Amino acid sequence: MTLTVKEELIKRSPLRILEKSISGGLGKGNIGVLASRKGVGKTACLVHIAADKLLQDKPIIHVSYASRVDHIITWYEDIFKEIAKKPKMKSALDTFDELIRKRVIMNFKQDGARTEQVLRSLEAMIVHANFRAETVIVDGLDFAQAGPEDLRKFKDFAGRLGLEVWFSASLKKDDPLFDDRGIPFELKSYLDVVDVLISLQLHGDHVHFSLVKDHERLAPKDLRLKLDPTTLLIAKDVRARAR
Repeated sequence: MTLTVKEELIKRSPLRILEKSISGGLGKGNIGVLASRKGVGKTACLVHIAADKLLQDKPIIHVSYASRVDHIITWYEDIFKEIAKKPKMKSALDTFDELIRKRVIMNFKQDGARTEQVLRSLEAMIVHANFRAETVIVDGLDFAQAGPEDLRKFKDFAGRLGLEVWFSASLKKDDPLFDDRGIPFELKSYLDVVDVLISLQLHGDHVHFSLVKDHERLAPKDLRLKLDPTTLLIAKDVRARAR
């Protein structure tokens, strides 16, 4: 059977490497966290994950705790533009506006909205407004301010509604950021709640991905993925394959 251009793009996406590395994907009812210092590329990675879902016609909700969401909208536009530069993709992504209709951006101030309020708003959108998203992206949550119990509430919510939820976590302490197993010191108290933990670390001119926790396993592993600083897309790490 001949694949369409969009199907081929989905099949060949480097995100399939991520899914294979974590037993087929994050999974419903589970929490995934991308952890790094601020400015390393977590938001770009979250948007790329969301864009991959949209290309599969799967609605997503993007929760932002930033003061403004202009940059989030720009991230989506820029990443889809880069995807459109791939061979044969221009015509397939002429439907950008149609794809974006499957995305909802919700903005909260962490100081002003308790986790329960955020979850009520999400449930209103998913259940009462019938926006049947299966993936929620949460960007900009201050983990130190929130605490493990807040993440537990997100996890319980995800299990009840059959969602997978991806978070970004900005690491703020001084070096070393990670222990000898690759676990961020700042996130150790969250390990019981987090199902998949991935660290992003800058090496030279690229950001590299390490799998720290894979569901029940603490198994540090190079994911053979990198964030390309030019395109802001997740890409296969050719150098990692060559080793």
